[in-house]
Amino acid sequence: MRRTNVAPGRGSLPGGTALRRGVRRRLDAARGDSGSGDRRGRTGSDRGMTAIEFVLLTPVLFFMIFASVQFALYFFADHVAQAAAQAGAREARAEADENPGGWRGKATSKARGYIDQLGPQLLTSPAVKAVQSEQNMVGVEIEADVPSVFPGLNLTVHAQSQGPVERFVEEEG
Repeated sequence: MRRTNVAPGRGSLPGGTALRRGVRRRLDAARGDSGSGDRRGRTGSDRGMTAIEFVLLTPVLFFMIFASVQFALYFFADHVAQAAAQAGAREARAEADENPGGWRGKATSKARGYIDQLGPQLLTSPAVKAVQSEQNMVGVEIEADVPSVFPGLNLTVHAQSQGPVERFVEEEG
């Protein structure tokens, strides 16, 4: 075995500066420090940044998720109200000529049936009203509240559909 004479603190002997430098480089690499520049003022300056970013961005992320859900609830409720109003208006147009006194009840019950079938929990406290704007125009108006994901947010949908009364007219001649 051959020994080399290396002065203490120099070279690759255990306890030498080369070993310390290697260990320091590996520790810095494990911490994410590139090793360039002055190390004295930078120890710990990036520590905890991930936790701070997480704390600041999590509420924004949750708000965006809940806003998307609220957006979907509102537009689905609007589509349900519009479909119920159209169904009620179809019933009103068909019944208004044959049944002048009872078409309002049939139109509102048809609209309420659509609401119960498509979204009974989606449209809360719906107000269904049969309307007659002119002598030959009938329809249905619906106004209802939409459940909210955010406390204190009150949203309502309004849907209206109307059309001319359908009448059977015999051909002359």
